[in-house]
Amino acid sequence: MVTLKNYMEEVVFNLIDSVLNDIDMCKCELCIKDIAALALNSLPPKYIVSEKGELYSKVNSLRSQFEVDVISAITKAAVLVKKTPRHK
Repeated sequence: MVTLKNYMEEVVFNLIDSVLNDIDMCKCELCIKDIAALALNSLPPKYIVSEKGELYSKVNSLRSQFEVDVISAITKAAVLVKKTPRHK
């Protein structure tokens, strides 16, 4: 099966936990997804088309090229979500 995937999404979700370990804030599902959405909206999409089995190897090989930008985007998003979380 051929798959279309924004691999930037995979990179964000692979790095988000390690970035948030250094930030004292809520880590509930809503906050995590808000951070991911904000980060992804500030990053350029990187779409790949691949056979399902090849997809993850491509994602892992390309991830390191974008890690610095992704870590920065996640950190900025986390600061915003921490200031104004959408839950009580």
